[in-house]
Amino acid sequence: MKIKVLLFSLFLLCVSLISQGYAQSYSEKPRLGILRFTNNTSAAWWSGGVGTDLQDMLISELAATNSFRVLERKELDAVITEQNLGASGRVNPATRSRLGKITGAKYLVAATVSAFEENTSGGGGGISFRGFSVGGRQDKAYMAVDLKVIDVTTGEIYDARTVEATSKSSGVSVGVYRGGFGGHLGQYNNTPVGKAIRACIIEIVDYLQCSLIEGKNSGCMDEYNQKEYNRRERTKGSIDLQ
Repeated sequence: MKIKVLLFSLFLLCVSLISQGYAQSYSEKPRLGILRFTNNTSAAWWSGGVGTDLQDMLISELAATNSFRVLERKELDAVITEQNLGASGRVNPATRSRLGKITGAKYLVAATVSAFEENTSGGGGGISFRGFSVGGRQDKAYMAVDLKVIDVTTGEIYDARTVEATSKSSGVSVGVYRGGFGGHLGQYNNTPVGKAIRACIIEIVDYLQCSLIEGKNSGCMDEYNQKEYNRRERTKGSIDLQ
């Protein structure tokens, strides 16, 4: 009888330790609020509801990593007015106070589509219109997103980075978003445009894991610093200095 009591006590102790460890681990995950995407391009696929669609895609993808605690969109919208946060990267003191007390958010993530290009390449005299091609040419799409991570406590920008992705009709340059498109983007599900959008979402997730989980001085940041250097060099090379 004593042995059974001892074993049962040990079992309860193990359960308690596991539960405490899980609770501590969960509480240590950064709590993020994702703002609606904004757009500074003339991309044909952008419409009034796309910013919210991309916001929901990023929320779902971040939650799936199990690395963050991510606020639901409705939870965030209940306490914040997005007063040009995507452009300014600043949160006024009243909003910071409400966010900290009500949601416990540590960071806000603001994303702006800053560049989008689509074109065709190859021979065959094909015809291309809005990302679709006929006649032997290959569609390509390029997308860049300016990312800001805002510290809710201070209201300052904690991190900023431009992520980018290039896709074509036969493939995509980085990882593929696990879900399909719906809402305002449904028609682009299997197009180069859709692939570029998906790739940017995944690149944002990977970068946030590197920056907020691994840390700015981690080895993974070397890869992103090299990408940023390459992007800047391409941008400088495309400027006509004459």
